[in-house]
Amino acid sequence: MLYSKNIRDFISQRASELGFLNIGFAKAEFLKDEAPRFEKWLSENRHGEMSYMENHFDKRLDPRLLVDDTKTIISFTYNYYTEALQSDPEAPKLSKYAYGRDYHKVIKKKLKTLLQEVQSNFGEINGRYFVDSAPILEKAWAEKSGIGWVGKNANLLSRKNGSFYFLSQMLLDVDLEPSIPFADDFCGTCTKCIESCPTEAIIEPYVVDGSKCISYLTIELKDAIPSSFKGKMDNWMFGCDVCQDVCPWNRFSKPHSESDFIPKEGLLEMTQKEWNELTEETFKNFFTGSAVNRTKLNGLKRNIKFLKE
Repeated sequence: MLYSKNIRDFISQRASELGFLNIGFAKAEFLKDEAPRFEKWLSENRHGEMSYMENHFDKRLDPRLLVDDTKTIISFTYNYYTEALQSDPEAPKLSKYAYGRDYHKVIKKKLKTLLQEVQSNFGEINGRYFVDSAPILEKAWAEKSGIGWVGKNANLLSRKNGSFYFLSQMLLDVDLEPSIPFADDFCGTCTKCIESCPTEAIIEPYVVDGSKCISYLTIELKDAIPSSFKGKMDNWMFGCDVCQDVCPWNRFSKPHSESDFIPKEGLLEMTQKEWNELTEETFKNFFTGSAVNRTKLNGLKRNIKFLKE
């Protein structure tokens, strides 16, 4: 028991030193409460064209099937909140999380360092880490690990830190004392996220129709954006922050201190005209090594064109 406590304490301390905001531990098990909700969400086609969500259904609900001998799921949050804004109020909007370097690369590097240090300090411990790269129900595990609760906008919320952070997980083959699961819901009677969603994607409290979400439409959807969303995109060209911006708990968000998340010089100063005339050279200058590469140049130009029409 002392040995596992030492591992747990080491992980908590080093993760904090590496810049992680919150760290929580949960026992690896089957997510029996999430199973029927997830199955219903898929059956109602709330995932749109994200067909990968249908893959590995069993592994999503039981990480022990994903990585053999998994005993503990460790959840991490990494802050990306910034008070920086685009200077032209008419310019197509970019989600805060995409201002800087691709978070997958930034966080994976830190998790790699953490796992290597655990192994060098404590010997034969096997584990894997994931940042949006495996069939894991991240928010469910973060909630089980005591980090926060899943709010009405389906984001993980924290009373101390709001929701502007990335989630990631590490799976280890050692039993570590679990954190106390977050069992309370502090959304109360608030419905600001539901009322403010431009496309009415939050179809009921805690349920988001992904196929209506602006983030899905501007990033995941590869076909043309349906004409039914004309005039409803709130000028977002990549992602959307509306349901987070209006959430009262985000008044507690504090600016990040990650240098890799600082936008490249000139990005936030781009005018509406400059975005409308976006070139390959400008795209590469701002978005090499960025999460925006997911849409590629043609995808971003498609989004910008849709906003103009």
